[in-house]
Amino acid sequence: MSYEHLRGVMGGTPHTTFGAAPMAEPLSARPYLSLVTEAPVAFEPAPAFEDEELPAADQWQDRALCAQTDPEAFFPEKGGSTREAKKICLGCEVRSECLEYALAHDERFGIWGGLSERERRRLKRGII
Repeated sequence: MSYEHLRGVMGGTPHTTFGAAPMAEPLSARPYLSLVTEAPVAFEPAPAFEDEELPAADQWQDRALCAQTDPEAFFPEKGGSTREAKKICLGCEVRSECLEYALAHDERFGIWGGLSERERRRLKRGII
């Protein structure tokens, strides 16, 4: 078995690829293509204004401390510790907005507003 083709040798002389590759068909046989200067716009987004503010409901999530930490702490496995997540929630400026969101959207998993699912259920029932 010869391995000459692997080293770039063909017919005893080195194989080089200098210059343009030979063309398989003449240019006249190829279809003519024109450049598109302006593509049609399928969707044009609304202009953004500098003084336009996001709805307050979305702003709290950007300021939440949990958005800057490991999400696994806030969604522990069953029986896992919630201490680290609750500790982070204690220092969070949007804790109340987070809890309101969780209660309004019936969040069933994770620590929201410093409370576990069980604690949020009790709060809804008026036990806490």
